[in-house]
Amino acid sequence: VSAEDEAPAADKVVDGFSEKDREKMAEGTEKHEFQAEVSRLMDIIINSLYTDKQVFLRELVSNAADALEKARFHSVQDETFLGDAKDLEIKIEHDPDAKTISLTDTGVGMSKADLINNLGTVAKSGTTNFLEAMAEGADTNLIGQFGVGFYSAFLVADKVTVTSKCNEDPVQHVWESTADASFTVVPDPRGNTLGRGSRVTLHLKEDAHDYLSEDKLKEASKKYSQFIQFPIYVKVKKEVDVEAEEDDDDDDKEDEEEKDDVETKDDEEKDDKVEKKKATKKTVFEWEQVNTQKAIWLRAKEDVTEEEYTEFYKSISKDYLDPLAYTHFNAEGEIEFKSILYLPKKAPFDMMDNYHSKKSEVKLFVRRVLVAEKFDDLLPRYMNFVRGVVDSDDLPLNVSREQLQQNKIMKVISKKLVRKVLELMKKLAKEEESGGDDDEEKDEDEEKSDKAEKKEEKKHKSGEEATWTKFWKEFNTNLKMGCYEDDSNRSKLSKLLRYLTTKSEGKEISLDKYLDRMQESQESIYYMSGDSIHVMLKAPALQIFKKKD
Repeated sequence: VSAEDEAPAADKVVDGFSEKDREKMAEGTEKHEFQAEVSRLMDIIINSLYTDKQVFLRELVSNAADALEKARFHSVQDETFLGDAKDLEIKIEHDPDAKTISLTDTGVGMSKADLINNLGTVAKSGTTNFLEAMAEGADTNLIGQFGVGFYSAFLVADKVTVTSKCNEDPVQHVWESTADASFTVVPDPRGNTLGRGSRVTLHLKEDAHDYLSEDKLKEASKKYSQFIQFPIYVKVKKEVDVEAEEDDDDDDKEDEEEKDDVETKDDEEKDDKVEKKKATKKTVFEWEQVNTQKAIWLRAKEDVTEEEYTEFYKSISKDYLDPLAYTHFNAEGEIEFKSILYLPKKAPFDMMDNYHSKKSEVKLFVRRVLVAEKFDDLLPRYMNFVRGVVDSDDLPLNVSREQLQQNKIMKVISKKLVRKVLELMKKLAKEEESGGDDDEEKDEDEEKSDKAEKKEEKKHKSGEEATWTKFWKEFNTNLKMGCYEDDSNRSKLSKLLRYLTTKSEGKEISLDKYLDRMQESQESIYYMSGDSIHVMLKAPALQIFKKKD
């Protein structure tokens, strides 16, 4: 019994490395010191009490996606670049026994020099800025805001192993560190197991063992990577009928036996298999794709159906209702970004309760990687009901929120988003007043950009109430707050406001419409505010004006 127990222990394999492999690696290992900034950074990460640790997955998936994009770019220039590993993909798996998470990509991979330079020094400004902020006494929770790249792996791991193989280097190398100011690099004793690409394995800390749950790993992977263009798979455990599974195994065995020309054994084994089929269930592991949701904002408006716009809205907003209207546009010029913005049908019941602390619900993506679910300065406070996404290639992924808020690019994006929301509202209001015909002249480009929006708006117009009336009932308080808070857009917002008048027969109209209907002899406009329309209609002052009319 003791011999049997010892055998598996001797052959214990962790992350594909046996004990013998580990011994060979120990013999030929090269030790390197981290750059001073990296050591400081890792000290902060290891000793931090940072709560949202799952940003490590965002950073590692983003790095893998960049490596895949580079491989795709090289393959366009050189058809032979991909070789046998033609599938550009990311695979994430966990090993509950070894307490590890591994992320493998088929990207460009890294040579020995790349491993030393890329993982041993700070090349990105985000990390340096983070260290400066920490020196000034900033909160450790800033880690997630600065996006410290690869080193965020040490939020959850006490040891990280990176195995990598690139086309330029015939040897596959293994980089490893326990976050102790040094790292090792050694040729992989197993030879070339990856073909091309990198495998990052995190040996998890005790407080991060919840990531060994299949559901937790899938949820975190989906959150940050659901719109990445390359497929991302998570290894999942499933139960299948053993009969079908064994048939596959049998076919493999039969093929091998045919090669050996031993037909008699085939027949004997087939008899045995019939008996085995009595068992019903068997546990197998499969790769399940987590990023099936497509980034529809990257497609041309003409190629996206109404159903896709609606489904996309529901997936990002978690709203059970269809959107009231939307605008889908590409901003070009000094800054380029793509965006879809939605106006909901219903206002959240607590919208005005936390008005001053509530953040914008527009999600910010950089190259399809989620950077912020809620962001302070993307839209002004009075527009915090707007839902949607903004995706820019011009923003750095590893930038702090403090930098973003002062970033010129962000100010340009914010200004364009506000303008687009106001244009959408203006269009809805005009359609109601003119019965769907827009009297204002438009140039060709604007008409093209509005085509998809009009489809959605007109679809909703056919209901009992006009789209703008529905919107005004739900969000009129926000527009009034906008007039008070937004100096630069006050004149545009004021034209969207609606009022009851003594001659509007219970219908709310705009100030412009009121001016059009004014009599030539009328020199002044009088207004009244009150608790309710019923109270104001009975006011003595109003009765005097009615008599004069």
